[in-house]
Amino acid sequence: MTDIAFPPTQSGNALTWTISDIAVVTKRNLIRLMRTPEALFFSSLQPIMFVLLFRYVFAGAIPVPGGSYVNYLMPGIFVQTMCFGAISTAIGLAEDLQTGLLERFRALPMSRAAVLGGRTTADVCRNIFVIGLLTAVGFAVGFRPTGGVANYLLAALLMLFFAYGLMWGFAIIGLTAANAETAQLMSFPLLFPLTFASSAFVPTQSMPGWLQAFANNQPVTITVNAARSLMLGGHYAMPGIIWKSLAWSLGFVVVLAPLAIQRYRKMA
Repeated sequence: MTDIAFPPTQSGNALTWTISDIAVVTKRNLIRLMRTPEALFFSSLQPIMFVLLFRYVFAGAIPVPGGSYVNYLMPGIFVQTMCFGAISTAIGLAEDLQTGLLERFRALPMSRAAVLGGRTTADVCRNIFVIGLLTAVGFAVGFRPTGGVANYLLAALLMLFFAYGLMWGFAIIGLTAANAETAQLMSFPLLFPLTFASSAFVPTQSMPGWLQAFANNQPVTITVNAARSLMLGGHYAMPGIIWKSLAWSLGFVVVLAPLAIQRYRKMA
């Protein structure tokens, strides 16, 4: 890469150079994504299939209080998609590690935070596209958010922040796994219990008591409920749930980002 920023001199601003390096790596990852449209297509196809499956196959068998199942479902689909999209951070880093690209990055005079920061920022940009796509699909199958445009946008930001926090955890997996396939295999067992043992698809009240204790307090349920509270309001409004979701997301970033950067530095 010829456009990588060089480190500042003694009089330079280290933060400015770090942000510049992150922007360059983000651009590189977005260009790479645009050059493989089939990957973007198939990664977007999976959440659409989940929407159609639950909307038209399971909807009649899953009663929900206070409204239609499609309105209950869509916030859960959004959060589930954000979670599974975070796996691409692990896969992308594992691929870069396997091909030797990270070795080249480490040889360049650039911020150690830039590679991971650029990867996670690019994945957030991809998630913005996915949210727009799922919104269109949701409206096509009858999703009608009643919380207003401003609250809908706030819910989108909340979910993006949650996914961003998760990405730093999956960055650690990507830097640890031997290859992209291993990174994927390591990631799914962590996400499946969180996404399916949650309020994403069914009310937690229908679960056994021992499972409810886990489901009601784990971060995916809290973020799904926060998104529902903003998107739908009314019966689904839950005071204080938004702050709980923000606390989880911030906690992920504060704890996992330094660990991921430390892992990357140890590889140098």
